[in-house]
Amino acid sequence: MGLFDDTLGESKSTPVTKEMAFLGILMAADFSDGNVSEDEVRQFGGTIVRMKLYKDMAEGQVNRLIDRAAGIIKRSGVTTALEKFAAALPENLHRPVFANACNQILADGVVEDEEKEFINNLRKALNLPGDDAQMIAKVMVWKNQG
Repeated sequence: MGLFDDTLGESKSTPVTKEMAFLGILMAADFSDGNVSEDEVRQFGGTIVRMKLYKDMAEGQVNRLIDRAAGIIKRSGVTTALEKFAAALPENLHRPVFANACNQILADGVVEDEEKEFINNLRKALNLPGDDAQMIAKVMVWKNQG
């Protein structure tokens, strides 16, 4: 434990809400290849703004969730953060987050090997059937071709 951990509240584990889990998974998708493009940032912002999950939250509240999720990703790495976020997400949000994560990965027009691995890990962490994941991924590819 560091000198500032107690003072900054970092010695305690941050509880992960469904709101943080959802945006945390999208952020982890962006970080999965080690580079966050402008297209991914734009896509992320557009996704969060239009979602019912965040409609009653003030901008400052969403920004705090983003900061906390970024901290979890930074401290524990993408894979561990993904597992933590997926475990906190209710089942009714598994398919929507998977679709949006696919969309995030496709935002910059390039799908790196690390991003493919991330999507496979996300599918497993959410326990999505392979056929469902394949269908969602296919639709997101079609969506991004236009």
